Amino acid sequence: MKIGIFDSGMGGLSVLHQALGLMDNEEFIYYADKKHVPYGLKTREEIIKYTREALSFMIDKGVQGIVVACNTATSAAISLMRKEFDIPIVGMEPAVKKAIDTYGKSKVLVVATPITVTGQKMKGLIERVDKEHMSDLLALPRLVEFAENNEFHTTAVKEYLLEKFKDYDLDSYSSLVLGCTHFNYFKDSFRDILPEQVKFVDGNEGTIRHLMKELEIEQSNERKNQKISYYYSGEKVESKEELKQIENYLKRLDLMIKIN
Repeated sequence: MKIGIFDSGMGGLSVLHQALGLMDNEEFIYYADKKHVPYGLKTREEIIKYTREALSFMIDKGVQGIVVACNTATSAAISLMRKEFDIPIVGMEPAVKKAIDTYGKSKVLVVATPITVTGQKMKGLIERVDKEHMSDLLALPRLVEFAENNEFHTTAVKEYLLEKFKDYDLDSYSSLVLGCTHFNYFKDSFRDILPEQVKFVDGNEGTIRHLMKELEIEQSNERKNQKISYYYSGEKVESKEELKQIENYLKRLDLMIKIN
């Protein structure tokens, strides 16, 4: 079966990374809209246009289901895309409910892009799952830029996070919800700053399991017969240098998934 995974940039590789750990014998198309990243600073109309172009491209390539692995695109465009396209389309949702259910005795800090933080989808999610008002929201737009530039565990990243967190009593939180797939690359930088009791929560595994249920795919951990094609804004990635860069992103995710 052919599965499409779409993101504005390289953040969605964290979702592909999760999918590769749960499915074998599947073919994946990864579409990164590198021409227009970051989506978090675009208008809703622009995001809808770019998302439509990406999904149309992958459907033309024969995918039978799509993960919109971008929280921003999910927030801005997924409802409309489901009306336009007649295949399963699964989006990302910040794992606020999971965090509250698991660690809800203390507050939950949700970090995401500006559009996700201020969007109606986030507002509805908080109203639905956070009856005790345990969650706070914080936009971290520059982390997307850092990730796209292959800058992760650096002094600049740490200084940025310290500045953004300075007005928060971090000891009062039980978990940090990673509400943007790009943020999974920065667990070591977060860990340097956050108190030990603050645990990471993301929606990657739940999203992939949702798609597997939609497509009736059984879990397998053998990681065999997996074929992946990569596209940057519709152009196939074929250069050894670019493919090596993608491999390095996936290797970093191998390390980050061990940090909790």
